[in-house]
Amino acid sequence: MHQKIQMKPAALPSGGAEARLLSPAVMIAALGYFVDIYDLVLFSMLRNRSLQDLGYQGDALLQEGSTMFNWQMIGMLLGGLLWGILGDKKGRLSTLYGSIIMYSIANLANGAVDSLFWYGFWRLIAGIGLAGELGVGITLVAETAPKHKRGLATAIVAGLGLSGALLAGLAVAYLPSWRWCYYSGGILGFLLLALRIGANESGLFHQTRDAGIARGNFLLLFRDLPTFTRYLRCILVGLPVWFVVGILMTNAKEMGLELGAAPVDPVVAVPLCYAGQIFGDLGSGLFSQWLQNRKRVMLFYLVAGLVFTFVFRYAYGASAGSFYAICFALGLGAGYWILFTTMSSEQFGTNIRATVTTTVPNFVRGSLVPMNMLFLTLKDGVGLLDGALYTGVIVYAIALAGWVGMQDTFHRDMDFVESAA
Repeated sequence: MHQKIQMKPAALPSGGAEARLLSPAVMIAALGYFVDIYDLVLFSMLRNRSLQDLGYQGDALLQEGSTMFNWQMIGMLLGGLLWGILGDKKGRLSTLYGSIIMYSIANLANGAVDSLFWYGFWRLIAGIGLAGELGVGITLVAETAPKHKRGLATAIVAGLGLSGALLAGLAVAYLPSWRWCYYSGGILGFLLLALRIGANESGLFHQTRDAGIARGNFLLLFRDLPTFTRYLRCILVGLPVWFVVGILMTNAKEMGLELGAAPVDPVVAVPLCYAGQIFGDLGSGLFSQWLQNRKRVMLFYLVAGLVFTFVFRYAYGASAGSFYAICFALGLGAGYWILFTTMSSEQFGTNIRATVTTTVPNFVRGSLVPMNMLFLTLKDGVGLLDGALYTGVIVYAIALAGWVGMQDTFHRDMDFVESAA
């Protein structure tokens, strides 16, 4: 049940920051997302190289690399819950400060590790820190940007944020070692923290806090079936994004060999996929702004992503250029990450909004573990290519089922809370 709250003019920061599209809140969220994507792409490209330097070879690279990835995902699941609750209880900005400090320290430590144990430990801590970046940032944008400009604001967040993938590729190519790549991530984090100083807290947060409204109660999402279903739908619609990144792109080299395509370099394929996401996320924000409807735009991306998955599966004998173009197209189809995160934020009241917006994308990331299990099971029965295709069809079907019951939130005001009654 929603309960409207009345905002006092004094609750908003002075200076008209909320009326400006390029507000400090938008830039903070964009730079936070930049660091988030920079780290995730960096780790995917450095995983084998760093493990080889630590003395692991052959099958141990796959096994230990998967372990490292799982530790990071566990960290992001824990961090999503931690920072989301803190974002509602203590404030959006203070939570962002804490998450970036934790992430930055962890990445500096990652560059200095000399054993698998400490590598896994610091990836866990980095995952916890990273988990607060996007969700709390989008919450801040949703609560401060004018409702008819939220699509444009989130397009800016997406465009600048996802370009972190491109910088990660440059770092891997030109920095002297994998250790310096991690050091650079920590340095970027502290630079971002310095840029955040002086930004204003959400006026809606101040209003709910001053009114004594209970905030950050995660169990509120499970109070009744309609509320839980609303929350679950937010998670389900995001699953295809990580299917593309975590299954198709992770196995792009092996799938290219099965298809008889030209040799595929993951160091090229993964950044190209993220480049597609940059344009896709930009487009989803602008497209929703033009249509004044987010739900229809999400359907377009879900259908396009499914079509590109079939194109990827049947790209027999593709040249390197054609195969990389398909990887880019897959990124385009998955380019609604910011859109679905924004819709999740708009679905729930301000007393639980940061919790929802932070946990939802991290639960989607964590869903890669069962998706991988499904893929590996199907692969053993029908082969690599059809295993990936059947997994994708199932994932997209689940996402479309979640989409059906979602409400469009383009015109929704953010000045409401979730009633505990």
